[in-house]
Amino acid sequence: MKRSTAPHRVRAFGYVFLAGVYFYYARILAEMAARGLSSGVWTELVSRTLLLFLLLFGYGSMSLAFDRRSEPIRAMGLGRRPGWAREFALGAALGWGMLTASILPMVLNGGMVVTIWAAPHQFLLLVSDVLLLAVASLAEEVVFRGYPFQKLIEAVGPFFATVLASLLFGLLHLLNPGANRMSTMVAILAGWLLSAAYLRTRALWICWGWHFAWNASMCLLFGLPLSGITSFSPVVQSSTIGADWLTGSDYGPEGSLTALVVMLAGIVVLHRITREYAHKYAQPVIVPAGLPVDVEALNRAHAAEAPAAAPLVQIVPAAKPAESEPPAPSGDPAV
Repeated sequence: MKRSTAPHRVRAFGYVFLAGVYFYYARILAEMAARGLSSGVWTELVSRTLLLFLLLFGYGSMSLAFDRRSEPIRAMGLGRRPGWAREFALGAALGWGMLTASILPMVLNGGMVVTIWAAPHQFLLLVSDVLLLAVASLAEEVVFRGYPFQKLIEAVGPFFATVLASLLFGLLHLLNPGANRMSTMVAILAGWLLSAAYLRTRALWICWGWHFAWNASMCLLFGLPLSGITSFSPVVQSSTIGADWLTGSDYGPEGSLTALVVMLAGIVVLHRITREYAHKYAQPVIVPAGLPVDVEALNRAHAAEAPAAAPLVQIVPAAKPAESEPPAPSGDPAV
């Protein structure tokens, strides 16, 4: 068994590296194409949309070619299974609630100065930003919790895959303006929460809902900086009053101590609200002879091919009694 699993893990690492290289060049290609296809406020939206398309196409092709998945998009975690919209809404509710809890102490102990811009052009920007945040958050989930993360699980197991993906998620946020040690720790915990959401549901719906609601609430609803970026607040713009550990300074609430505590509490809450999904979907991965088996696909195939079960109690109509034979004639039989 060890001889068979070691090469499989090495191949899985190779697929993770290949997926990372593909993401790097897909992002460059999407940005170049967007500049040629659009201009103004729509350029970033077109760029992220093209990136999402390239990611789904590329990772789906890898899953089809390397793993021979018959439904690569479903295997990636985007299958429209029963209740998928409810999962997205559950993640969105959790993201909005955690973001609100993160800024509430800042509002009560410090303050916020809110400015409203009601020009028609600002609402056009609002529509563009809503679409942009929805597409961008899904693209990030496909990269960090989709095919590359799944191959990383095959290589090192779910725990170490979560650790590595969370660290990478946090370190990449160091590139944002105003990032610091506190914001990096918050980003790492956010990566842990989102990875746990995938592992407990084996889908990206809760991850996407949480990610989108957290980002959209931060900048569109409350007008605060999103990971140090202030260009996503076209209608509501806010400036905070208070200590940096409470407000996150220029980076926004994601760089505050309050957000760190909320992230820790949110991981606990996530485990509680996903118990039903974990029982239904988070089945152990079977690896016979080093080859992964899609348990969910096997269950669907078995359910489709299984014959209908006979009822436990069957009522059979009673048979009619046989008619009595006519009496034999008297006398000796004829010879």
